[in-house]
Amino acid sequence: MNKPIFTGSGVALITPMRPDGSVNYDVLGELLEFQIENGTDAIIACGTTGEAATLSVKEHCEVLSFVSEKVNGRIPVIAGTGSNDTNTAIELSKSAQISGADALLCVTPYYNKTSQTGLIRHFNAIADNVDLPMILYNVPSRTGCNIAPKTYAELCKHENIVATKEANGDISSVSQTRSLCGDKLDIYSGNDDQTVPFMSLGALGVISVFANFCPQEMHQICQLCLDNNFVEAAKMNFHYVELMDIMFSDVNPIPVKTAMNLVGFNAGECRLPLVPMSYRGYHDLKDCLAKYDLIGKYSK
Repeated sequence: MNKPIFTGSGVALITPMRPDGSVNYDVLGELLEFQIENGTDAIIACGTTGEAATLSVKEHCEVLSFVSEKVNGRIPVIAGTGSNDTNTAIELSKSAQISGADALLCVTPYYNKTSQTGLIRHFNAIADNVDLPMILYNVPSRTGCNIAPKTYAELCKHENIVATKEANGDISSVSQTRSLCGDKLDIYSGNDDQTVPFMSLGALGVISVFANFCPQEMHQICQLCLDNNFVEAAKMNFHYVELMDIMFSDVNPIPVKTAMNLVGFNAGECRLPLVPMSYRGYHDLKDCLAKYDLIGKYSK
């Protein structure tokens, strides 16, 4: 049985940008302190929500190094290092290990995709080249590539492949994966609104977009589940589900970055090809945040 990388709520952290499009390290530092002070259980940097796809390799490595140094061991830092090129994923993973990351998050190959056999070879190649635990990331709606439960059963034979962020939306496949892998593979929900049902099947927590601006609330939902109080966890989930779901009213991370600006952080805009929300989408999001009394909540 593996020691979990973390239990509870891990935030899929945004990467704040300056008006010129460069990484805003001052705000990034503020966000890290905000997350730690408000109960987040792990930081996930340079993932999809962190706009890893538009960071250069140099920027990617610099952000991971900054995050690891700033967090300084207070909670686990998980580095997004996946790629559709195996050698690039290995390079990023080695750099993350050198920078002090505690674990890796590796998404399935995208666009070129691959077979289930290709997935096994791809992830094993990465795992062979590092001495860090790996969380696989399965999000077929974005990558066009799905990890099957039987493939998980093969992958978790590698000592470094210890968990998955499951965002395929399929509760039945989570049950099958748990049945096949047992304690050899920890599961984290990749969808905020499915955290409670996933944890009822043995998932250890969530890698959360919602936690960017509601870290205490997401931590509490997870803690209730860990305490086997699923009734109260479900009540909280129902209360916040509208807010969770509107984070995906446009391409992630456009809505959450917009939300972070509205609640009082200087997150900036997303890099192209992602563009600002439509007029209607922006005001729907603003109205939703206002419903929860979040507009300007964290303004200084």
